[in-house]
Amino acid sequence: MKNLLVLLTCLLVCGTSFAQKLNKISGKITNEQSENVPYAIVKLVHLPDSSLVKSTSADLNGGFAFEEIKTGAYLLSVNMVGYRTLTTAQVIVDQDVKLPAIKIESVAKQLKEITIQGKKPYIERKIDKTVLNVEGSIVSSGNSALELLEKAPGVTVDRQNDEIKLNNKSGITVMIDGKANFLSGADVTTLLSNMSSDQIATIELITNPSSKYDAAGAAGIINIKLKRNKAFGTNGSLSLNTGQGFMPNFPKDMYRVGLSLTLNHRVNKWNIYGTGAFNRKVGLNNINVLRNTLTSSLASSFNQNFERNTKGVAYMGKLGADYYLSDKTVIGVMVDANTINSDLNNVSQTHISEMQNSIATSNTVNQLALSDSPVGNLTANFNIKHDFNKEGTSLTFDADYSGFSNEKNDKFDAQYLNNTGTLTKTTALRNFTDAQINVVAAKSDFTWAINKTVKVETGLKSSYVVTHNDLISEEYLAGAWKNDVGKSNSFIYKENINAAYTNFAKEWKKWQIQLGLRAEYTHSNGNSVTSNKVVDRNYLSLFPTFFVNQNLNKDNSINYSFSRRVDRPNYQQLNPFVFYMDPYALDEGNPYLKPQFTYNYEVGYTYKEISFSLNYADTKDMITQISQQNEETRIINVIRKNLGRAQTYSANLYFPVKVTKFWRMQNNVSMFFLKFDDGNLEGAKYTANKVAYNLNTNHAFTLPQNFSLELNFWLNTPSLKGVEQTTITQYALNAGIQKSLMNKKLKIRLSMDDIFLTNHWEGKLQYQNVNLNVVNRYLSRRGAFSVNYAFGNQNVKSARNRNTATDDIKGRAGSN
Repeated sequence: MKNLLVLLTCLLVCGTSFAQKLNKISGKITNEQSENVPYAIVKLVHLPDSSLVKSTSADLNGGFAFEEIKTGAYLLSVNMVGYRTLTTAQVIVDQDVKLPAIKIESVAKQLKEITIQGKKPYIERKIDKTVLNVEGSIVSSGNSALELLEKAPGVTVDRQNDEIKLNNKSGITVMIDGKANFLSGADVTTLLSNMSSDQIATIELITNPSSKYDAAGAAGIINIKLKRNKAFGTNGSLSLNTGQGFMPNFPKDMYRVGLSLTLNHRVNKWNIYGTGAFNRKVGLNNINVLRNTLTSSLASSFNQNFERNTKGVAYMGKLGADYYLSDKTVIGVMVDANTINSDLNNVSQTHISEMQNSIATSNTVNQLALSDSPVGNLTANFNIKHDFNKEGTSLTFDADYSGFSNEKNDKFDAQYLNNTGTLTKTTALRNFTDAQINVVAAKSDFTWAINKTVKVETGLKSSYVVTHNDLISEEYLAGAWKNDVGKSNSFIYKENINAAYTNFAKEWKKWQIQLGLRAEYTHSNGNSVTSNKVVDRNYLSLFPTFFVNQNLNKDNSINYSFSRRVDRPNYQQLNPFVFYMDPYALDEGNPYLKPQFTYNYEVGYTYKEISFSLNYADTKDMITQISQQNEETRIINVIRKNLGRAQTYSANLYFPVKVTKFWRMQNNVSMFFLKFDDGNLEGAKYTANKVAYNLNTNHAFTLPQNFSLELNFWLNTPSLKGVEQTTITQYALNAGIQKSLMNKKLKIRLSMDDIFLTNHWEGKLQYQNVNLNVVNRYLSRRGAFSVNYAFGNQNVKSARNRNTATDDIKGRAGSN
């Protein structure tokens, strides 16, 4: 009996224990305005011993839940960056409990009597890049993206050849939000000219990218990051800018205007964002060209004057959405579209002085060239990212389609006059160019954080490009337009690039090292349908990268880097079409252009904020512009060719100075030694070298009553690229003032570029039988006024910026 009672007692106790109900506690975290606060850390504490039972993180909607909680008394502790830690009153749990909203108080409310001033400098140096903080800059207000780059340290904008150089090296990949812009040459400068600074948050200058980046871009990457909103809920910003050019002897309608709106709505598991922008852009170039031709019987001197007036309207829009399947997985879609329509009115006058058999004569050719160039682009992206439980380990996938349409309608009317001014002949020509480019691409990247000091990255990518180019050239003869069979052509180019890469990174107490290797297999086929010429290529290229950083102590460090890069010809450079510019000037593509490969070496030293670096770049088969002159016809033909070797030695010093509490200056000085060699360039050995310097200094002043002032000065000494030389020092002083209102949500800015009208270009080309000098004056002095208003909650980090799979190929679709 005694044993039976013991057994029954045990069964009763155990049964009660097993039958004890487990409960659920749920609730939501909000702020003082009853807005949801996501990702807050919620801890469940047991009473009376204050032991931690469980901890969780609130979801995107601020919701949280604790499962399988025993009956008892508890407290909840809530912690979130930017908010005061809150401990709730006692919660008795004897069934499922759904708590009322738990409101936490922001630190900003607690410290409302304290004003904290903080602003990022315009130029910010990081270990792997230089960042221009455009969003907070006054002198950047009202500028185009191209004009911003002209002020950037180490960046040179060659307006004569529509080219951007970094550290005096050609071969830049221009990216927008991590996507390489698909245009190049004149088209990329057109796009950047129509992009307002009000759309831009930062510009990153990456001189030595890792193997994770596409190998394209021998001189590095310029990544333009557009503004994104930063909060949950609904918020955005609205910007309006206008500007006027002030140039002597220029038309009075040199004004620009821009309007942009960004919106972001983030709630629950969704983040939806969009951007829309409109810009009117104008430009005017006055160009003077002097050149000579000589045969055994005729000596000619050409004096050509061009007035190129460009007016364009651009519309840009982006719409995207991210959906958070869980705390670890997010999928997204994005559509990005833009259209630019530019009209060019080009009036030229060519005076030709001739000497034949000791008899001097002269004649004139006047030409009016009209051009209409509508350009359109649509990019669609699907992406997914999954973060694994191990912190720092993730897998991403992107699939992209990009379609580009680039049309150009040109008309050329020329009049020929003799030395008495009598009209002797007229000609009328017109060209229609249609370029259609379609790109599909996919990539996947895996990042594996083995531990806190070791990380491995690896990825695959494949892209396929098809371009169709059609040129119809016609001449007006006998009262009708007739096809010019010798110039009309059709060209189809196909390219498939398959790539794989891996990066290994390791950190020690004073050392960091990263080793990478990227392999790219390229198959390209260029088919000139009309002339029945096919150029087919297959090649495998390896691109190693090597980075080492040595921390000597808290203030001193040394870094070393090495990389191999490639620049493939853009699609229009490979196009064999002959483009007419005027009766004595042609522009021709070259289907036999080879890619150029560059080895980059760099060592840098950093002391606190001061940095000094030495760089050497060695480029084989540099793609360059060559001018060929036919002495009999006196026509000059511009063509792209490969130059044997180009070497650049450079030294760069960056040093910020805090002059006073209200005055901070940033300075960047660079020196370059440029050397070019070719054993047989246009039938002769070519060797040339040049020393050049760049200077950029920016001064920021914090003034009373929420006023601030900025001054910027840049200078580039004469330089050399291939056979072309810049012969003058270019420099400009820019200034701007800003007033902040409404708790800094409203900013009013006024600025002036090139105050003393010193920025223009002069150069020469003297090689073989070509002797040519150029002066180019453009719309450099501009006044600008802008207003920017930010609305909504601006405090919480936004959704991710997306890089797409078309990064390496979207910079190669330029047109002549």
